[in-house]
Amino acid sequence: MHTSRPSRRVPLDDTDPFRPTRARPVRVRSRSIEADAHFDPHCHPWAQLAYCASGVVRVSTAAPEGGSGEVTYIVPPSRAVWIAPGALHSVHVLEAAEFRTLYIDAAVTPRDWFSCRALVVSPLLRELVPALDEPGVARSREALLTALVLDELHAAPAQPLGVPLPPAQTGDKRLRALCEAVLRAPAQRATLAQWAADFGASERTMARLFREQLGTSYQPWRQQAVLAHALPLLARGAPVSQVAAASGYASDSAFTAMFKAAMGQPPSRFQGKASG
Repeated sequence: MHTSRPSRRVPLDDTDPFRPTRARPVRVRSRSIEADAHFDPHCHPWAQLAYCASGVVRVSTAAPEGGSGEVTYIVPPSRAVWIAPGALHSVHVLEAAEFRTLYIDAAVTPRDWFSCRALVVSPLLRELVPALDEPGVARSREALLTALVLDELHAAPAQPLGVPLPPAQTGDKRLRALCEAVLRAPAQRATLAQWAADFGASERTMARLFREQLGTSYQPWRQQAVLAHALPLLARGAPVSQVAAASGYASDSAFTAMFKAAMGQPPSRFQGKASG
């Protein structure tokens, strides 16, 4: 899905200066990160909101509680990923990013937000993050901004943009290989039967594995993979016709209809947002 230079590991560094507390429950950490850099899998006792002021990142998290494997999210500036307290996660930078992480004390997180999810970033939240990150902000102002940030997070619509993958070590190797092949070639409109044959399995077997290991069927899973591929292309300003073709759609209208049904907005609304 993304070809690049060899990935460069970014040290996690000391998180103590940004550690949230009950007195200061939301802390902002800002970093400029080059494309193809990555953070190794790690976790925190607090929640985290991964967000880009510009650029595109891929966030991989452990599957929801009770599941196995991982879920991958492609994150343009119009979206953020909520990472629940204690959730294992890693980050890979697809396009040079002004990366913002909000560390949020577990005491103020929504009670039912136990799993990771993609959230819509409102215009207000987009402005609140740099305001909260200003050097020397007064504690009284910080408290007001924090309250607004938390209110916007509670109100932010969630969107099912994660692409689940089976466990790399314990999942079915044929299913994992099929999923990775689709992610590498989202324009290929092969049926599940055709993909299954490539990996030495029957369509029935692969359909069962999708249900058992990913909790979904092939077509909805493939749509998530297509969206994950299309979002960064749109964010870089690619024409809708080009993104539609790269996603395996014969017409712009068919791609637009699928995209709008999934995202609530046409693909044109997501164009050119990787840089602002």
